Amino acid sequence: MVKMLISCFAHSPARAAVLPMTGQVSRAEFFAGLLILGCVNGLGSQIIRSVNRLGWAEALSSTFELSVIVWLSCIAGTSVILRSRTGAVRSADLAVGAGFLVLVVLPIGPLSWLAVAAVCLYILASTNDPSLRRGAVILLATTVPLLWSHMLFQFFANPILEFDASLVGWLLGTHQTGNLVEFADGSGLLVILPDCSSLANVSLAFLSWITISQFVGHKRSAYDVLWCLLACISVVAINVTRISLMGLNHVQYDEIHNHWGDAVANTAILSLTIGFCVLGVRRELFSRA
Repeated sequence: MVKMLISCFAHSPARAAVLPMTGQVSRAEFFAGLLILGCVNGLGSQIIRSVNRLGWAEALSSTFELSVIVWLSCIAGTSVILRSRTGAVRSADLAVGAGFLVLVVLPIGPLSWLAVAAVCLYILASTNDPSLRRGAVILLATTVPLLWSHMLFQFFANPILEFDASLVGWLLGTHQTGNLVEFADGSGLLVILPDCSSLANVSLAFLSWITISQFVGHKRSAYDVLWCLLACISVVAINVTRISLMGLNHVQYDEIHNHWGDAVANTAILSLTIGFCVLGVRRELFSRA
């Protein structure tokens, strides 16, 4: 990939608007190389943090605290881009590539995802090629749970956590104040922390829909909003139900709030999310079968 980028920069005449194709990489290969680099850099910083916090064994078993959906979306986005049969790299592409490399030169996850988002927006603005655009949409959506939802949480943490807490309090039938919910047996207070928020799961449901629909070339329909909404509602329901079960008493809390409880909840969320998304694109899937 590095050789590919070097070759592209080294053989580009400064005055040319478009590079000759002979011996050069295509636009699809050029953008795929940039975006792979950005994803590797962004995911790599998360891998380092996860290993430092949990150790290799537990970090690996938890997929480095990243959803399987994120890993699959990164792969799907770049593979769709590589399906494109575009022409030569343009000089404007090289300028974008240079700016991209400035942002990803350091292993700082947020900067890498910002660079990925910028390149994806440039692709959407500069080409009508279907494969390039669909791959760019997938990778742009991948930055939502990895960058934009975190930024959103910084500004709206209190109302987001209060929303989850109000649903939990309603299910338990107990008093709720802010992100605090009284245990059902009155033995104390349950604190809903950012890691327990439904926002992250909703962003993953959104990412699932974008990835699956764009990967199969789904034609837009009025029902798309319904399927995406069902996926989002299902993950909120599972998350709130799990927290509510923990809020019954301290014994239930200890039995559910652990690695196995996380695995069960994540598996249920993944199954329902993908299930609703597959139902939404069943026409394209069945036509390929």
